Amino acid sequence: MKNKLVLIIAVLVGILAFWLSARYLHNEREELYKGAVKVQVIAAARDLPAMTVIKSEDLGMRMVYKNAVGENVFLAEDFQKIKGKRLKYPVRKGSPIMWSQVDMPREQQSGLAPIIKTRNRAISIAISGAAAVSGLVRPNDHVDVLGTFTFPSPTNPQQLESVTLTLMQNVTILATGTQIAGVEDPQAGRAQQGFSSVTFEVSPEEAELLVFAQQTRGQLYLTLRNPDDIYSKENLPSVNFDYLEAELQRIHETRQLNIRRDAPMESQFDAP
Repeated sequence: MKNKLVLIIAVLVGILAFWLSARYLHNEREELYKGAVKVQVIAAARDLPAMTVIKSEDLGMRMVYKNAVGENVFLAEDFQKIKGKRLKYPVRKGSPIMWSQVDMPREQQSGLAPIIKTRNRAISIAISGAAAVSGLVRPNDHVDVLGTFTFPSPTNPQQLESVTLTLMQNVTILATGTQIAGVEDPQAGRAQQGFSSVTFEVSPEEAELLVFAQQTRGQLYLTLRNPDDIYSKENLPSVNFDYLEAELQRIHETRQLNIRRDAPMESQFDAP
């Protein structure tokens, strides 16, 4: 009799444990799907091989939890968008059809990213006012980037000296402030609005150089180039006080020679 009672108690305990486990799992499931939203998505009505041109009879509807499929699915309202399009990958019957599985025409992209050349980068640097040629630089202009920095003197590390050097030449400006190259300016024809940053198109290595230069003690400046001038001079010197003292006279003489060279020749018909 005692063994029979123990057996009955064990069975009741087992039933209770099973009920408690089922209750716990039910509560966990309710908590997991609490606030979950179901959406109606477009699914394959049959197995669809790759390269299938989608027809109405190939499509059906299915209710799924939105957090299970994310944003990469065709919703019911996309029915007309998907018809006539070609599958890039096979889809099994009943499976929601993903945007990534369908050869859809890419919508016109906007913003700055589409105009950046492959393998280049866009980087914005805080440059404005006189440092940006009095704010006269525009998107699509080409500039040289100069920097003035304070470094320890190579002859006396305990003493600081200022050095100006050309960091980069013939750099394309993608944007000034929020005005992007190729985007019509609604302020065109009105007074120029100020900007506090200039965005350049550079290589990844040049981007590192600009970031480092901006973070050191110094100031960046732009020099504006003629749009037809693609010449870049090699081995430009670093300018400090010693260089100015040694080379200033030569620089003046070279400038005078260039002025005379560029001056228009007098016509033989001009009066003496």
